[in-house]
This record gives sequence, structure tokens and C-alpha cells, in this order.
Amino acid sequence: MINSYAGLDDAGVAIAAARAGADVVHTMYGRRLTRVDKGAGDFATAADVEAEKTILGVIRAARPDDAVLGEEGGQQGAADAMRQWLVDPLCGTLNYAVGNMLVAVNVALRDGAAAVADPFSGEVFFTDGETARVRRDGADARLTPTHATQLVDVNLDPPFPSAPGFRAVDLLAHPGFVERFRPRVVSTTLALAWVAAGKRAAYVTDGGDLSGSVHFAAGIAVCRAAGCVVSGIDGTPIGQVGGRGLVVAADADTHGLLMSMIRSESRDRT
Repeated sequence: MINSYAGLDDAGVAIAAARAGADVVHTMYGRRLTRVDKGAGDFATAADVEAEKTILGVIRAARPDDAVLGEEGGQQGAADAMRQWLVDPLCGTLNYAVGNMLVAVNVALRDGAAAVADPFSGEVFFTDGETARVRRDGADARLTPTHATQLVDVNLDPPFPSAPGFRAVDLLAHPGFVERFRPRVVSTTLALAWVAAGKRAAYVTDGGDLSGSVHFAAGIAVCRAAGCVVSGIDGTPIGQVGGRGLVVAADADTHGLLMSMIRSESRDRT
């Protein structure tokens, strides 16, 4: 059998894998799906599991020596592998399970190429590690961030690891935020791709170091390559030891405004 993936570069592998997973997610949408309980209110569906299997099949065919960290299957491949792929086969499982189409499929090579696929629009946001583009209807276009929409996605999902100093939900009540921005709540890394594409001005979430997270790695890579400003909620670079959360903005001014509001909220609560 001819291996149709063997000749692809890393960006091509990321795109092919993300699109393959997105096809599964799209096909299984609307069905009654078995749920796998993960505890603490979290769960996966049969679509998560099947999409990850399909994505792993693409990566194994294209890069058999690489390791993979999957949201559902965990670590696979040689422990000493030089390269590792981070896979979130269905980001936005809760949305998906209740019939909401705001979901994404994330595939990223650690410190390299990445792709975020929207199963329902058909768009794939991707980077080769240097430039960021969107593939739509067979054509590629450069991603151009802008704050023009003034829409900011804020992840409100608990837990709130930085509380009481900072909780993302409290940012929505900040007078400066209400004056300058309009909140949106998607809680999936599709929102990160939208910042890179100019559909959102920024995205904010709490948490630990998210640079190696299967949920965020692909979106962070696309945003960085598009020229967005990316940091933790304390302003430190993503990946720094002790770093927390994520603030991604279309430009430095928007990032600076959000950081000043976050610091203000933190001072008021400590």
C-alpha cells in the first residue's frame, strides 16, 4: 500500500492529521454517543476516542519514530523520542455533546508545526513554525491579527488556580474591560485561532504552564507565528517555570490593556 503521508513536511502532517480528526468529529455529530467519565465532571465521547485513533494513524504513517501525547490515549511511542506530537482530538467536548458546533481539533509538534481544524466551517489554521495561514476551500491565506472586533474570549471554566488573587470571571466586571472590550465565552482553543485570524482581539484563561498542553499547544503555535502577543496571566513568557495561564492578544496595546486590568484585579483581591 502506498503511504500517502510519507512525503509531507511537518506542517502537512499536522494539517492532514487535524483534518482527518475533524472529519470524524463532523461525521459523528448529532449521534447518541457513549461517554467515558474522567471524574470531576469531565468526560470524553466516542467521537473523542475515534478522532484520536484516526489522528494517530496519520502521524504513525507519516512519522513512525515520533512519540505522541494524546488527550485520550496518553503517552505513546518511545520515551526517548526526539520529537513529540500533542493531540487534542476534540477540544470543546461539552459543547459537542449538547449539539453545539464550537469545537476544534488540535495537532501540534512540540516546538514546531501545528494545526487547528474547525470540523464545521472546514477551516484549518496552521503554522510551519514560522508563518501562520488558514486553509479554506483549498486555498491558503495569511493570518492577520487585529483588535478591530474588540471581542475578547474569556475561559470561565473552574477550577481557578490563581484565586483569590485572580479569577478570569472577575475580569468581566472590571470597568476598563466593559469600556474597551466585549466579552465572549467559547472555552475551546478555536478562540485562539480566531485571535490569529482577526476574528477576536484577545483570549484569556487561567491555569498552569500551558505550553505543553494538548489543549493549547496548537493554538499557541498558530498565534505566535501570526504575530500575536502571547504570555502568561502574570506577563511572563509561556513555558517559563512557574508560569500561569494564558493571555493572547492581537497586538501589544491590547495585551498591555488586559495585563493592566488583570494586575488591578489581582491587587484588589490580595
